[in-house]
Amino acid sequence: MTSLDSRLMDIFHHLHTHAEVSWKETETTAYLADLLTKEGLSVRTFPDCTGLVAEIGSGKPVIAVRADIDALWQEVNGTFQANHSCGHDAHMTIAIGTILQLKDQVTQGTVRFIFQPAEETGSGAVKMVEKGVVDDADYLFGMHLRPEEELPFGKMAPSICHGAAAFLSGKLTGGDAHGARPHQGTNAIDVLTALNEQLKTIYLSPFETYSVKMTRLEAGGQSLNIIPGSASFGLDVRAQKNDTLSELQQKVEEKIHGVSQLFQADIEFDWRDITPGAEVAPEAEEWLRQAIKAHGGEDMLAPPVVTSGSDDFHFYTIKQPHVKAAMLGIGASLTPGLHHPNMTFDQRVIPMSSDILARAILLALQA
Repeated sequence: MTSLDSRLMDIFHHLHTHAEVSWKETETTAYLADLLTKEGLSVRTFPDCTGLVAEIGSGKPVIAVRADIDALWQEVNGTFQANHSCGHDAHMTIAIGTILQLKDQVTQGTVRFIFQPAEETGSGAVKMVEKGVVDDADYLFGMHLRPEEELPFGKMAPSICHGAAAFLSGKLTGGDAHGARPHQGTNAIDVLTALNEQLKTIYLSPFETYSVKMTRLEAGGQSLNIIPGSASFGLDVRAQKNDTLSELQQKVEEKIHGVSQLFQADIEFDWRDITPGAEVAPEAEEWLRQAIKAHGGEDMLAPPVVTSGSDDFHFYTIKQPHVKAAMLGIGASLTPGLHHPNMTFDQRVIPMSSDILARAILLALQA
């Protein structure tokens, strides 16, 4: 293990043991700002939110790198706590390793590192876009550990094609009725059961990947002789492509309106936490492909990862279409899976990934 590798392991251990949830990454932001300032980088923090931006060099082109910094709140071995079960502690450390490799090599252009808060809420990337962090960026690279079933250790993918996701929250409002007099009211459970069945009749092109699931239904109380007139529900709606998701949302709304008219029931709803699917730039993907082969040869290069999971990284390209982006997929022997409270991975991928990102950035700077 080199001295850099050893230092990165110390940094990773600190970040792992000091996890903080979305929008509360105060100590994480302070730790990163102090470390990077001492390394001679120009560091910018924000008065109204966590997260920071650090830069090497100046002028054009501008190559940005994004690392997410928040943790999940979950039960770990019987205790609820902030927990880096999605690998963001690794992502931060990989970005720092890239900085330590590049800080004396960049002679033209700017390399900007975005340490982004609140990826897990789907709102952090939008906040950073509003801060203007990619307004002048030409390329944007991200990274994410992949579970074992997607990408084994020793394999790296030049892009991750995340799917698009949208979550709907709805409420049916009506009057309760006596269990002996069902004709005096509308059973909210009947209405939402009918809606659930109608959602299963949505058909789009069989060549597209998509799904609609009712994931929450709350109705009734402790008294079993009351027919509930009101209820709340939630939907998880996903598609591999952004235009497919838009079409699917329209179909969902049509089904809700149809059931509402059929039962003469008042159903209100709104879409929440819409996360776009990946818009991968061939140029950025190619820099990562070349960097992977330069680091580990043809055997290390895996095809792009296609996954139904989502990531707010893709808001950067949706909000600023001029940015050419791709996300490095990292095979890390990650088990049992992302978001599992006892997730583990092979930490040797941290310096490997840092080197690949550094190589890709240098290629992009010379383009």
